[in-house]
Amino acid sequence: MDLLKTKSFGAKSRAVLVLAHGAGAPTDSPFMEELAQALEVNGISTVRFEFPYMQKRREDGRKRPPDRQPRLLEYFSEVVDQVRLELNHDCPVLVGGKSMGGRMASVLASERSDLAGVVGFGYPFHPPGRLDKWRTDHFASLRCPMLVVQGTRDPFGKVEELDGYPETWDRVQVEWLEGGNHDFQPLARQKSSQSTLIADAARQARAFVDGLGRAQVSSTGV
Repeated sequence: MDLLKTKSFGAKSRAVLVLAHGAGAPTDSPFMEELAQALEVNGISTVRFEFPYMQKRREDGRKRPPDRQPRLLEYFSEVVDQVRLELNHDCPVLVGGKSMGGRMASVLASERSDLAGVVGFGYPFHPPGRLDKWRTDHFASLRCPMLVVQGTRDPFGKVEELDGYPETWDRVQVEWLEGGNHDFQPLARQKSSQSTLIADAARQARAFVDGLGRAQVSSTGV
């Protein structure tokens, strides 16, 4: 199992995010590289990996569709178990990912009770133009808090489409990146850049992790 870890992973990690790639791009894509670096700057260690279908694509160069969901979840869970084995101290472990990776992370968090949180970057709420195909039924079963950082122009879930989202999403927090698309690319007329929005997303993730820590202290009465 090949894991790509940021430098801070290990004894000094304050929080670890197991970060999954999207359906079409590998774990070392420019977006994933920049996101991992931005999270590292914000004090979040990341561990990246590739699902089996992407590993095969890397070996022979042939594009493949993602594995079926049970296999994706099985492998994701194995990665989380391996990360826990390698950590030598009590450290919050979160799961997350880009697009499909974030979706699988959230499904996993509805099945496992040992995760501190979920972070989805560009969550695929529905296929573009298919508002009858929402991929959120499991949100009501989440066992930990979830953050979604979403571009306001993301065709997989625009800001106006999520206005007043259901009360069953009580563990889901959505933060918006103004003008961003599914890859956090802003409009040409904006003064910001993709790098700016990725950095903003990482800061939102840091605030989310900090909030988890405060909630834990409050619940224990320390």
